Amino acid sequence: MDTDALVLRPAAAADLGAVAEVHLQARTAAYPAFPRGIHPPGEVRAWVAGWDLGAREVWLAEAAGRVVGYLVLEGDWLDSLYVTPEAAGQSVGGALLDLAKGLRPAGFCLWVFESNLPARRFYDRRGLVALERTDGSGNQEHAPDIKMAWPGDRPLVFYRRLIDEVDTELGDLLARRVALTRAVQRHKAPAGPVTRDPDREADIVATVTARAPELGPDRVARLVHLLITESLAAAEEPRSW
Repeated sequence: MDTDALVLRPAAAADLGAVAEVHLQARTAAYPAFPRGIHPPGEVRAWVAGWDLGAREVWLAEAAGRVVGYLVLEGDWLDSLYVTPEAAGQSVGGALLDLAKGLRPAGFCLWVFESNLPARRFYDRRGLVALERTDGSGNQEHAPDIKMAWPGDRPLVFYRRLIDEVDTELGDLLARRVALTRAVQRHKAPAGPVTRDPDREADIVATVTARAPELGPDRVARLVHLLITESLAAAEEPRSW
C-alpha cells in the first residue's frame, strides 16, 4: 500500500458502518492471539452505530476511498486501534498510532490482551511501556491483559499523574480497610482485647501476592503485617466523625 496515499480523517456518523466492518474483520483475523468476541456481528454493528462522536473521538485511515483502519480516543485512553487484515503490516497501524501521539502529546494509556503478542510487539517497538497486568476479570472476554502507556513529551509529569491517581485510590482503600477492621473486631472481641488470626493473614498475603507478584511474598507479608497492625490500632480509636 502506498502510505503517501493514505488519508487520516475524523469519522462521521455515515462512516460507522465501515468502522464496524473493520472491527469485525480485524478481530476475526487476529484469533487466536486475540480472544474471540463474545458478541455476534449484529450486536457489534448496532453498538458501533450508536457511538456518540461528540464523546468518542474516532479517526479513520482511508486508502483509495476505502476505510482500512480506525482508532478511538476517549480522554487520555487509546480505546481501540484496528486495521483490516489486507492492510496489516503496511504501516497503517503505525500511521494511526502516530496520529494518536500527535493528538495526545501529554501521553495516553491502552489495554492489550496478554496473548496478543503481535500487538504487544507493535506497541513496544513504537515506544509504549508495559505498566501492569491483570487476570482479565475486568474485561468482557475474561482474558489476561496488559496496561501499556505512551508517556508523551513529558514522561515524568505523565507517570507522576498516574501515581497520583493510584495514591488517591490507595487512600480510599486504606479508609475502607480501617472501617472494616473496626467492624470485624466488634464481632470477634466485643469486650476483650484485639486479636489477630495468623491463618487469615496468611491467606491475605497469598491473595495480595497473586495480584502483585513483582513484590514477592516476603515483601507482601511485611506490608500486610504493617497494614493490619495499623488498621487495628486505628480501629481502637474513636471515629473522627
